[in-house]
Amino acid sequence: MSFGQGGPFDGPGGSSSSTPDWGALAEESEAQTRRKRRLWIGGGALAALAVAGIVTAAVMTSGGSKGGKPTAAPTASDEAAVPDDKPSFPDVSVPPPPNPRDYISDPKKDKAPLTPATLFPQKSMVVGEHSYPRTKTATSKDCTAAAQGPLVSSLSHNGCRQLLRATYSKGGVAVTIGIAVFDSPAKAAKVMNENKANLMPLPGGGVPSDFCQGTKCRMATNATGRYAYFTIAGYLNGKDVTGTETKARQIARDGGAYAFSQITQRGKDQAAKAAEQQLKDAQKKAGQS
Repeated sequence: MSFGQGGPFDGPGGSSSSTPDWGALAEESEAQTRRKRRLWIGGGALAALAVAGIVTAAVMTSGGSKGGKPTAAPTASDEAAVPDDKPSFPDVSVPPPPNPRDYISDPKKDKAPLTPATLFPQKSMVVGEHSYPRTKTATSKDCTAAAQGPLVSSLSHNGCRQLLRATYSKGGVAVTIGIAVFDSPAKAAKVMNENKANLMPLPGGGVPSDFCQGTKCRMATNATGRYAYFTIAGYLNGKDVTGTETKARQIARDGGAYAFSQITQRGKDQAAKAAEQQLKDAQKKAGQS
């Protein structure tokens, strides 16, 4: 049996022979190898992803704990501490603030200058809506020289140190304020309780020399701390003060309120100064420790 040209058993010199086509077999083998390699690489990648997923799930489930015990996830407090850049200061122990009343009650503490300029520094006495210009000031080391009647002996017996006065006037009326200084609140209170408020009026600056001399005027006395204070108020024209009039009564009341506020302010000023010094001393001590 014979085949035509190109058959499997062509003779020598033909286009085919019984010898295997080694080149084609090699190409086929190489192609199969490449396909296996691609399958292995793809499968290996999938396997790696699967393993990574299992590990991730295990970590998420266990929370990274040891021995199978769950542990809390890290918080902000678990992070590295950030240093505080704010400066630190030593504790300063400051004593309680001084009591202003102590400075108007104790001569050992009441060391501020005591003059008409410090007790009556304003040019006008302002109390509420009322304002009265100041006309005259004076001070007497001999307290009896600024008093009259029974007040003279009361000041002397209780050891008055000095008596400071100021007069204010407006609208035909005037008031003289007197502030007497003692060694103790008890002495000042005794003078107040004796109710002998015969203060000598202080004329000048438009207030006539006969102001509250030989006429009826309104007088009052009071005390705070080691200070007793007095007022004498009346009309500039010599008119008597009666129980029904209002102008002299108003300026007398305002004069008493002003005297009290000036004495109280003296205590506040000294207490504030002492508190400031205490703070400086405490800070200095803390800085040395």
